[in-house]
Amino acid sequence: MNRPGPDVPTPAERRPSAPGRPEERDPFVAARQRYWHAVRAGRHAPPVRRSPAAGGLLAELVEAEYALFDPPRARPGSASVHDVALARLRSGIRTGDVPSPETCVRSIAGGAHARSAVAAVWPDSLRRHGVHRATAALRGGLSRGRDPETTSFLLDLAAVGRLLPLPVEDLARFARGPHRRVRHAAWRLLVSAGHEVPERASATGEHDAYERLLLDALRHPGAAGAGTTGGRPGVLVAQAMLMGSLDRPGEGLSGGLGVLLGALGDSLARTDGIAGVVTAVTACRPELEADPVLLRRRSPGHWILRLPVDSDRPPGPEDTGDHREETAWWAARLLGSLRPRVDVLHVRYSDDGSLALAEAARRIGARLVFTATPDPHRQMTERHGAPGADPAAVRHDLHRVFLGDCLAARADRVVGIAGRDGGAAELLSHFPQLAGGRGTAGIGTPPEGIAPYRPGPGADVRRRRLVEPISAALEDARVPAPTVLLSVGRLHPVKQQDVLVRAWIESGCHEESLLVLVGGSPGTPGPAEDRVRTGVEEALASCPDARNRILMLPALSNSDVRLLERTLADPASGIRARYVCPSAKEEFGLAVLEAMDAGMLVAGPLRGGVPHYLVDGHNGLLIDTSSVRSLGAGLTRLVGTDDRRAAELARRARLLVRSSYSVGAMARALGDHYRDTADREEDACEGAPPIPVSLSGTAAPPRRGGTRETPGPSPRSSTSGPGTGRRSTGPVHRPSSTAW
Repeated sequence: MNRPGPDVPTPAERRPSAPGRPEERDPFVAARQRYWHAVRAGRHAPPVRRSPAAGGLLAELVEAEYALFDPPRARPGSASVHDVALARLRSGIRTGDVPSPETCVRSIAGGAHARSAVAAVWPDSLRRHGVHRATAALRGGLSRGRDPETTSFLLDLAAVGRLLPLPVEDLARFARGPHRRVRHAAWRLLVSAGHEVPERASATGEHDAYERLLLDALRHPGAAGAGTTGGRPGVLVAQAMLMGSLDRPGEGLSGGLGVLLGALGDSLARTDGIAGVVTAVTACRPELEADPVLLRRRSPGHWILRLPVDSDRPPGPEDTGDHREETAWWAARLLGSLRPRVDVLHVRYSDDGSLALAEAARRIGARLVFTATPDPHRQMTERHGAPGADPAAVRHDLHRVFLGDCLAARADRVVGIAGRDGGAAELLSHFPQLAGGRGTAGIGTPPEGIAPYRPGPGADVRRRRLVEPISAALEDARVPAPTVLLSVGRLHPVKQQDVLVRAWIESGCHEESLLVLVGGSPGTPGPAEDRVRTGVEEALASCPDARNRILMLPALSNSDVRLLERTLADPASGIRARYVCPSAKEEFGLAVLEAMDAGMLVAGPLRGGVPHYLVDGHNGLLIDTSSVRSLGAGLTRLVGTDDRRAAELARRARLLVRSSYSVGAMARALGDHYRDTADREEDACEGAPPIPVSLSGTAAPPRRGGTRETPGPSPRSSTSGPGTGRRSTGPVHRPSSTAW
């Protein structure tokens, strides 16, 4: 547990939370609590009670998914037949009721979320019901002449079990067909079943960078190995960052996680008992055309592995399901080619990409660590409880909750971000199944942290360049004794820069401050950035005076952001500056920590993980960011805090960060988790994770101990990237004798 540093109140002294237990305040949490209690007790769950706080589509779907064993009562509503069928499928998967292959194939008609549920349970269905039934079910699905998306998905299911539902000649026709996704799925299936990709593997014979890499990995698996270099003994760790760039925070989907994983990987590679770190990122077609190298060293012992994605743009949250099997295949192929083998794979998001990597870990025999967060759990009722909620958003968030349960069930170790109590109590209220067989001792809350600040080369020149536009904007603003309000982050609706601008104007803070927003792509913005920029423009159109008092700068490197923050915080700059994070929520808030470390007075969101370290009125301000009015009130407090008080709060904040929130401490704590996870023997007691077995039912080979070396590129990795010589799909998890 992360211990409070000097001058930090104990949890009991912190701002009290709302009265009552979470399940007494939130109907969605209550439904999950009752459901998992009933699962553990082996009895029916009580009916889900509807209330005004949980009405509409959310209530219907929760009743269908969390009314254990009993089908929901028929009543008119917004839920479709497919909605109810998916809810019951998810409920059965949670309790270990493995659906038959025929049910799986029928279920995929329910859409993308149904396909995701089927993909999660398919290996267990294969083992439970046998390859003959699975082959027949797939043959029936393919014979009905479905759309290309469904066809490719069925071919992917066949490849998982190395099944041939159709004659090789028919599969070869798919492999030469016009639809990319079908074509690629057929290639992978043919090779998994011991056949070759046709020589003419497309209608035109022409291939782009992605297809060239895929064909090379399929046709020459042994030659594309990643190779090895000499290194130190220990555990080889892989960590995932499937969205955004590791080195361009603030652009597109790139945010604090990239900064964190870059610094964490560097620090972990220097930690005792860790042989090396591989950070898995994605590379879309244009990125592969520009640079086909898949494995590079970032720092001593820390390697960056690029997983190819068949897309014309970097994948976003809405895309991960479309590339699920593709991601699992590439991750298993490339991570499985490293020598020594990856011991532990760590995923941090409840999305289809993380579930794909969990499947890759199963195939290569690596342990899985999952960082569970109560997102979107703690906001389900508030966001979707009232009638009239956006149906797509309701379904998407319920899907994410299901994925979180899947990952928690598959993980060999679950860790969380410490809550206000310094432990995992809040997490357990949203993941009640984790308080069962595994016990609370198995849920660690390693500290988060930031890397020590290093100014980098040319700091003086960079400092002048960074401050010049702000100084010029202050002159143009013509505000007596203005305050600079700095906010740094990618332009995204959840970061709420547009809400911040409206709050800044409506509260009147624009009359006495300059608002500086840092973030966004300097080139072509994505849809999320467009929405935020449109919202900012609409807010400024309502108040022409504010237009000269706002400065929007494109994303800066992390080094430049931290240099700018230190410059603004330095009294010698002559600038009165404050930092504000307007996000709807932050699971932790690394940018907030960096501003605190720089010596700025910080205002952060009341929701999420920031209140764990930022105590209102003690080392910063906590503000309600849920509405324009409440955010405006927080800005008024921030601007109105006198300089002496601001300096004292900032001093305490900086002391806390430097004493308790270093990336080195985070690396040491995670290193302990990784070593213990890699070395522990399977626990045979009730509630233990499923036991890996092969499709034949024989036990999977035990993990080998001994010396681990750091991965390095082979001569081929500079042109084609690493691959693997293994064709086996690896072990399939045995369904647990107890519920998830």
